[in-house]
Amino acid sequence: MSVTGNIKVFSGNAHPLLAEEICSHLSCDLGRASTDRFSDGEFNFQIEENARGADVFIIQPTCPPTDQNLMELLIMIDAFQRASAERVTAVIPYFGYGRSDKKDRPRVPIASKLVANLITTAGAERVLTVDLHASQIQGFFDVPVDHLFAAPVIVDYFQENPVENMIVVAPDTGGAERARAYAKRLNTGLALCDKRREKANVAEVMNVVGDVKGKNCLIIDDMCDTGGTICKVADALYASGANDIYACFTHAVLSGNAIEKLSNSHLKKVIVTNTIPFCEKGRKLQVEGRIEVLSVAKLLAKAIKSIHDETSVSSLFI
Repeated sequence: MSVTGNIKVFSGNAHPLLAEEICSHLSCDLGRASTDRFSDGEFNFQIEENARGADVFIIQPTCPPTDQNLMELLIMIDAFQRASAERVTAVIPYFGYGRSDKKDRPRVPIASKLVANLITTAGAERVLTVDLHASQIQGFFDVPVDHLFAAPVIVDYFQENPVENMIVVAPDTGGAERARAYAKRLNTGLALCDKRREKANVAEVMNVVGDVKGKNCLIIDDMCDTGGTICKVADALYASGANDIYACFTHAVLSGNAIEKLSNSHLKKVIVTNTIPFCEKGRKLQVEGRIEVLSVAKLLAKAIKSIHDETSVSSLFI
């Protein structure tokens, strides 16, 4: 689909700072819109500029409060369709409900598919996202999906700030492919942890597979919610004789007492990205230099420009 209109970038209430940073890389202004709420809490959205014939990109991660931010996204998509935008792309840096991607237990939903259907039905003609929890979620959409990875941003960081004698660690067997991609780019070895999850948000690390004794370990994961997995993997690595232990994950959900867990863990430093607004509770760790937030705005801006110009986005993949 060739789009002749200009790029227009709009944001909901989920992450306006990221939207503004993306606009700075695109050398454009953030679109004007009212994102208020009625007194009963309903989202009261209105576009305050002409969007007819425009190539519209809506920046809205569906991070906590997930349902609220998802509903905002759906309403905004609908508004731009009714305002005769030529194409509407949902830019979802963090895709909520990504963990509900299969029926792994009896009588559970596949919420990822439901959310994909909602976004498509609302009128999104394309989706741009970063580090889906499971790659197959791309197939849940009936519209094109550009699935970016934060790996180029994180790899660049470690190339500029190298860690000697480093080995990359996958926190579970499911993350082995992601960790292998990092290990290849960073030219390091690979280890993994055998993790058994008895119930949601509770993880138990059983064994470390690979030689980590005397090495500096980098744990790679797509997200950190309660911090349980990351901290237990760090405990297992420490017990196996690892030296300094680092962790990096794309989506810093950090719910509940996750910050406290990270503070009391064996982790020397944690690297995250700004796909989700960084929680205020984590500022202390930032001041201490134990958490560093990298920006994916430039990566997303390049993808938006490529989508608009109908050029290849593959150079942004790893």
